[in-house]
Amino acid sequence: MIEIHDAKDPRIGVFLNQKDAWLKAGHNPEADASEAKAPADGVFIAEGVLVVEQLIRSRFPVQSVLVTTNRAKNITAVLDQVPEGVPIYGASQTVIDEIVGFPMHRGLLACGQRLPNPDPIELAKGCRALVVMEDLSNHDNVGSVFRSVAAMGGKGVGILMTKRCCDPLYRKALRVSMGHVLNVPFAAIDDLESAMNQLGELGFTSIAFTPDNQSMTIDESLKQGGKNQIEPIRKPMLMFGAEGPGLSEGVKAAADQCVRIEMTKDVDSLNIAVSAAVGIHRYIKPA
Repeated sequence: MIEIHDAKDPRIGVFLNQKDAWLKAGHNPEADASEAKAPADGVFIAEGVLVVEQLIRSRFPVQSVLVTTNRAKNITAVLDQVPEGVPIYGASQTVIDEIVGFPMHRGLLACGQRLPNPDPIELAKGCRALVVMEDLSNHDNVGSVFRSVAAMGGKGVGILMTKRCCDPLYRKALRVSMGHVLNVPFAAIDDLESAMNQLGELGFTSIAFTPDNQSMTIDESLKQGGKNQIEPIRKPMLMFGAEGPGLSEGVKAAADQCVRIEMTKDVDSLNIAVSAAVGIHRYIKPA
């Protein structure tokens, strides 16, 4: 372990001011447009033992690790998994709090290397089901959807996200997902509406979730089946829209089905993370 005694040590510069870095990040929908910038040097930060373990086991390379010295002795099993040659920096709780810019209770951070965005159509070719998020800006919701896909979908289920979605590799989204963002295949998509034809040609049935009472229920959807109205839905593509406005009108018009989750008359909608969990449970078998 390389001991760090000064928060300004250039070797741990990537971990500096995490809260401020998010406020100015280009993928933060609330960022000041004049100050917004892309993620620095194509990296991201994983926080906490569970998420860092997921990072170590994932396809994303680990660049460096930062741990509080009093925590290190209790997580040697995790630190032993860090690939050879990756520096592990240790610092006191006071110094680490100064580095990250807030009281960092989890005691462990790791810096991961971002990978190029996969081609969304090529990603879809290797999937048996897809979950699509259009313009979701809340990192808690984005992280929750990834966790639900991992838990109730598993292998062969991918995620497509429009480019106005919150960054799934942002530290909080990663934490909410329990690190499953690092294992679920995902891709950003430029134009969802125009891509839907290509995805349909791959055999996907596009299912747009909406609270509109004129749409069919999930039970009606499953009875109706796929595009030919006879066979069951074999490759579902579940689509969920932004918090508040929901899916865009163009996407709903292009969808094979518009579906609602039945609920009491006194409640008009569910949180997007809950809606996605219900949809995944009903349409996608775990593998």
